[in-house]
Order: sequence, then C-alpha cells, then structure tokens
Amino acid sequence: MTITVGWWAALLGLALAIALILMKLNTTYALLLGAIVGCLIGGASFSQTVDIVIKGSQSVMGTVVRVLAAGVLAGVMMESGAADTIARTIVSKFGEGLAIFSLAFATMILCAVGVFIPVAVLIVAPIAIEVGSKMKISKLAILVALSGGGKAGNIISPNPNTIAVASGFKIQPSQVMIASFIPALCGLAVAVLLATLTQHRGTVVTMADLDKGGGDAKGDKELPSIGRALVAPVVAVVLLMVNPVGSLLHIGLLQRFQVDAMYILPIASIIGLFAMKQGGHILDYTKAGLNRMVDVVLILIGAGALGGLITTSDLPQQIVRLITGMGISGSFLAPIAGILMGAASASTSTAVILGSSSFGSAILRFGVSPVAAAVTMQAGATVIDQLPHGNYFHVTAKSVNMTLGERMKVVPFEFLVGLTMTIVASLMYLVF
Repeated sequence: MTITVGWWAALLGLALAIALILMKLNTTYALLLGAIVGCLIGGASFSQTVDIVIKGSQSVMGTVVRVLAAGVLAGVMMESGAADTIARTIVSKFGEGLAIFSLAFATMILCAVGVFIPVAVLIVAPIAIEVGSKMKISKLAILVALSGGGKAGNIISPNPNTIAVASGFKIQPSQVMIASFIPALCGLAVAVLLATLTQHRGTVVTMADLDKGGGDAKGDKELPSIGRALVAPVVAVVLLMVNPVGSLLHIGLLQRFQVDAMYILPIASIIGLFAMKQGGHILDYTKAGLNRMVDVVLILIGAGALGGLITTSDLPQQIVRLITGMGISGSFLAPIAGILMGAASASTSTAVILGSSSFGSAILRFGVSPVAAAVTMQAGATVIDQLPHGNYFHVTAKSVNMTLGERMKVVPFEFLVGLTMTIVASLMYLVF
C-alpha cells in the first residue's frame, strides 16, 4: 500500500530539522527526526514511516560509496602536505601584486583537486594572513577571496557535492565538473572583484590572527615538491575526463573507458602517494581521509531520509504549481531547488541530495537534461549555504579569527558569488 504524505507535513518535517540543527543537535539526528516526525504527522503509520526513511536512506548509498572513495584522495592531499605545497606555490608565483587573486585562485584549485572547501580555506588561511598583514588587507576581503574561490572550485571538483548531484541525476561526476567550468570562472572573477573592493573595509588582518586561526598548513620542511604534489590530482582529473572527452570528440576507444570515480580516485591517490615517496604512510593517510568522510556520510544518510519524506509527499508538485503560477518557467526549478535546499541545510552536499531526490523527476519532466539540471542545482546550492546553522560558517570564521558579527558581513558577498555562478549556469544550460 502506497501513501502520499501531505506537503504541509513535509514542510513541518524540514522546518523541525532546521530548528534542531540551530539548537546544535547533531545534523544527522536532526535530519532523521525531521523525516520521522514529518511522516507521522502526515498520516504514515509507524511501519510506513520506517519504510520511507529506509528507502530514502538507501537512495544515497551509491553516493556514499563514491564519497568514501573520494576520502582516499582527500586524505592523501591533506595529510601528505600536497595541498599546502599547491597553495603556497600559487601564491608565491603570482606575488604580492596579485595577492587577492592568488589567494582566491589557490583556494579554488585546492577544492578543484578534491580538498573539502572548509579544509581548503583552513589550509590557505595562514598564507592569507601572512600576505594580508604585509599588504594591510582586511579580514573581510581575505575571507571573501578564500570563500568565493572555494565555492568556485567546489562545483568543478570530485567532492561530495558533485558526486551527490551527479548520482542524483544518474550521470558521471566528470560531466558536472566540465559543464560547471565557465560558471566557476565567473564565480572566481566576482570573488576577486568583491575582495578587491573591500580590501580596506573592516579590521585589517595581523600576524596575531595567525595564532588564533584554525590553519592546517604544515611546515615547509615536510612539504613535497610541486611536481610530486600534483601527480595525484592530475591523474585523477585525466582519468575522470577520458570518457566525457571521448564522447565530445566521438572517439570510440575513449568512450568505452567507463571507469567509475569509485575506482579512479583511490587509484590516483595511491599513484600520487608513491610519487611523493610516502607510500609507507598509505594506511595512516587513508584512515585520516576516512575519518574526514564519516560526518559527511552520516549527513548524507540523514539527508536521504528527509529526501524520502519529501519525495513521498506532494510538496514537489505544489512547488511546481507555485512556480508556474508565478509565471516562472518550470525549467528553473533546478536552481531554485538548489537555493532553497542550500539555505535550509547550510550545506552544499545536503542541498543537492535533498534537491535531486525530491525534485529530480519533476525537473526532468520539464525537458531539462540531467547535466543541465545537475549543474544549475549545484550552482544554486552555493548561493546561501554559508548560514550560521551550518559548520562552514563557523570553521571559516575561526580560520581568520573573526567574530560572529564580522563573519555575518561576509555572507552577502558569498551570496553574490554563488548567485553569479547560478545565473551563468542557468543562462548557459536553461536559456540559450
């Protein structure tokens, strides 16, 4: 016997989850409780509620497996010092004259090669503080550059959000990465522009902030050379791009190379590890990478459960009616869903899980291609995913020793970066 939960119950379940997150309850439990309460008040029996929650959680298992595989690359890049080497090399090559651009670009590249966005900000933050203290750059401008660059890199990376949205629309992560490249460049440009305009607004960063920040940078003596540091990400990117490039150029041999990211990311990581002559640390680095993925995986499971509630309800249909009733084309449901879910969850990964599982079918019925839906939804999820009920807000505030009031002033600028990427992606894939 099937059941349709009322849209109002799904909204109450989502609202409860958000409220519990704001009350500092563990995000996974908050999402699960929101899903359970929403099902029960919406008319589902206890056994039906269990079925809905389990079905929703099972829907994200493909994403979970790929995210765990991505943890190997994340662990290698972060623990070996490769990420630090890449960041320091970029900043030193561009010099102080292009300091703001180099900081934003370094964070973008770190995210693009598989480092989580909060960790990328933490890695670049100590370098940014050193440069900013010499150039008299404000904390506001530094975090706008770091966060904006990170958002740009996050939509073109093999990170959990890209893997999740690709899985949601049953396409390869590499397709999303390639299609998001131009929106990402536009986001980077806006981040640099905004950071440049605000470099003298607010408190100037000083070396005293370095000791109070949360930077992860390693000492120079521990870092591998730039050539060795690039091996793992380059191998990963090349292998991920083989099939999409083959499809684009109609090269049969390349098209037949259909190796999933679940294989590619660990293989590239191990190759890179031996290139850096750190093969003896493989157990430690993979364990560290797995530990970093545990929270992400648990949140994805909770998001899947809540997605199960929304999918079982008629909320997607009601939102479609609302959008079309306002005269907005239904094809824009993907970026709108990304923006709404990003604001609700304060997490890009959670947002695209909820968005794709809840609204995926409705979006595709409007004739939107899976790639266009994935790219625009992920871009939309970056617009307001930096709110205080999420971890990213607080981690990045700590990275440059900001008060909560100072951190809130960065949010509008991050909003503009995400909105730019969403508008560009929508124009490219939904309008023209």
